[in-house]
Amino acid sequence: MVGAGPVGMFTALRLAESGIGVQLIDQASCTAGHSYACALHPRTLQLLDEVGIAQDAIKLGHLIETVAFYEGAFQRAELKLSVLPVEFPFVLVLQQNILEDLLEKKLKEKAGIEVRWNHRLADLAMKNGAATATIDELAMEGKGYSVPDFEMAVKKTVSVSADFVVGADGQGSIVRERLGIDYARVGKPPLFVVYEFETKAQLPSEIRIVLDKHMAGVLWPFSQNKGRWSLQWLRPNAPTDFPQKTRSSFTIVDSPGPEDSRHHLQKLLSAHAPWFQAEIKDVGWVKEIQFEHRLARQFGRDRAWLVGDAAHQTGPVGMQSMNMGFRESADLAAKLTKILRDKGSPDLLETYDVEHRMEWEQLLGWKGGPKANATTDEWIRQRSARIPACIPASGMELTLLLRQLGLEFKPARLEKVEAEGAILV
Repeated sequence: MVGAGPVGMFTALRLAESGIGVQLIDQASCTAGHSYACALHPRTLQLLDEVGIAQDAIKLGHLIETVAFYEGAFQRAELKLSVLPVEFPFVLVLQQNILEDLLEKKLKEKAGIEVRWNHRLADLAMKNGAATATIDELAMEGKGYSVPDFEMAVKKTVSVSADFVVGADGQGSIVRERLGIDYARVGKPPLFVVYEFETKAQLPSEIRIVLDKHMAGVLWPFSQNKGRWSLQWLRPNAPTDFPQKTRSSFTIVDSPGPEDSRHHLQKLLSAHAPWFQAEIKDVGWVKEIQFEHRLARQFGRDRAWLVGDAAHQTGPVGMQSMNMGFRESADLAAKLTKILRDKGSPDLLETYDVEHRMEWEQLLGWKGGPKANATTDEWIRQRSARIPACIPASGMELTLLLRQLGLEFKPARLEKVEAEGAILV
């Protein structure tokens, strides 16, 4: 396993539970101190429950059962997750670094797996029915004389042979690069500015999505008085690279005044979410993030396969990329287990590629978008192509939620949705 984010650690845990030997490496030194994902879909909670983590996560997070859509000062639509016929009919707002800590602890206690931090994949080759990974072990090295300058350097390099390599190593995936798989961009990359804040008033107990003609945004409540705003920002000279997750916790400190982070957030909210009247008490973290809509041409080949952000990326409103990565992880781990333990056909991995690419092509609007009917509200009809990626759900749950808006959405994967429930086939 390459990459010890949430999807990588979950994949390692599923494989280990099936009796598959796993080594998990990550070039970082520890779990993320701050990151951009902050919510778990109903299906993700079901998968976490299968490995014994869901209840611990629920104790640490904030349950949300309603999603509301806004434009200007007005609410335009509402979704009720509470009526979904699933075990966890809600979204759990939980910062990614907390989830990573839970997964790392479970890996140690349940599977006896220690993440090999400070280990970087340097090269990957396929030979004689196996994958050979060249791994660099990294260590801090001081340079200079009177004032040492420390940087990461290669301590030693080893070669490891494995039946399969799983790349969960994010947007800059070395696994994907070594496989020579193109990472196609879909459309123009949107710039978002993300604020984590505290208020003097109580936040609404729902996810609120702003969907104007030219921008999108979302309010995630972390608790009664703390939350996160992610707002699309139409600014020239935007950064072009998706940033790495921050590995240390920190808060921002800027001089109080009309140009500080608190006032900047209030100006954006006045323009795009005038219904938000809560006074901002403090901004603890702010970041500009250039998201991209990208999809790998293949989810892997031969002895190396991709999950999560290594295979795709989209905007932050619906928290789709990480959550769908969990579904990919469960599917890939099950197929690898059949191949390695039950002598299943390697062709199973081709179906993994086809099915998950189809789902992403649909979500990104390449094919098979939602269809309005005669009674669909005109506001929803005009934004029907943009709405699916904004909803914090996927698969069967996404189809059922879109139906609440008067939109029919045929799942790309083999799922049958019934009027009074859902059956996976």
